[in-house]
Amino acid sequence: MRRIESPIAEDEDEIDISPLIDCVFILLIFFIVTTVFEKEPDAAITKVPTVSEEKLLRNSIFIGLTADGGVIYGSDDIGVSGLQPLVRRIVRKEPDKPVVFKVDTNAPAELLVRCINEATLGGARRTSIASE
Repeated sequence: MRRIESPIAEDEDEIDISPLIDCVFILLIFFIVTTVFEKEPDAAITKVPTVSEEKLLRNSIFIGLTADGGVIYGSDDIGVSGLQPLVRRIVRKEPDKPVVFKVDTNAPAELLVRCINEATLGGARRTSIASE
């Protein structure tokens, strides 16, 4: 019996990866070209030193404003009407102590404005709003 050879050569079983390598290089060039590099300023900048949370807690009056209209100092709901006497009492002892409002994102803006006015009437020289 005669053996018949198949016309397919054995070296055709290999996979040609050169098109894959070309695609990878093209993608690499694309990402390098489209990358935005952040440029540092040339001028020397002196950064403001940060204040630790503990020091901030001791040197500020923190007032919380809740979404349902509550005005919280410590763990007590003092209301808008209790804010002015509280600030007046604390500012008498420490006149430069700032009032910091921690406001819920759903708290009414009118409540914040009223509280800032009450704190100012109570003698607070500085008021601010805490953010994350």
